[in-house]
Amino acid sequence: MSLVDWRRRVDALTQLRVADVQRPELSKDDDHHLRRVLRATVGEELVVTDGRGSWSFCEVATVGLTRVSPVVQDPTPTPTTLYMAPLKGDRSEWAIAKATELGITTVVPLLSARLAVKFKGEVREKNIARWQRIADEACGQCRRTYDLRVTEPLMPSDIPHDVGIADFDGDGDWSDVRAIAIGPEGGWAEGEWDAGRRRLSLGPTVLRAETAAVVASSLLSFTNGSWGFTAQSPAHR
Repeated sequence: MSLVDWRRRVDALTQLRVADVQRPELSKDDDHHLRRVLRATVGEELVVTDGRGSWSFCEVATVGLTRVSPVVQDPTPTPTTLYMAPLKGDRSEWAIAKATELGITTVVPLLSARLAVKFKGEVREKNIARWQRIADEACGQCRRTYDLRVTEPLMPSDIPHDVGIADFDGDGDWSDVRAIAIGPEGGWAEGEWDAGRRRLSLGPTVLRAETAAVVASSLLSFTNGSWGFTAQSPAHR
């Protein structure tokens, strides 16, 4: 994508989700948001996407939208996964929004031993649905065209062995890391992870859990080239 096209995307009024980018139709709620909340006028430009990488520019019409550019398919991002223990209050939602902005492709709620919040039954389902809504809204804000997917929660014992574990005494080498687990407010319990796990440092200071999620998301996206370069790129050494 050219810099001109990216600037045009940034300058567009908003980005909204549609089922078919070729024939864009907004949901009733999105149409109301566009016209009543954002006070869009006929002729104003916005971006529409299907959440699977396809997008185009549209103009607000008297009724519905008019597509004004070809449909573009963005490259598929490198898969990156954040395993995150649910946090108190709205801190999880804040972390989800930031992980979305930073390019993480999947978030998995992690049911660690020292979990400080209830995450079972109806509460669990409501929280997962809300995390997904927060991620979808953040996609529009940051002009991201691939959805971040929030999955069902897992126990530490169910996490694949190649997933890194955030640890204050961990390694600073993030090369080849595509997934990491972030602990809850109280940290990891004794013996929660087997000794063979790869442990990764998030820096020299003690971080709040939501800050750790943002730092981990940034490092995952940077080292996997989601920002257009990697830590190994000569121009950025």
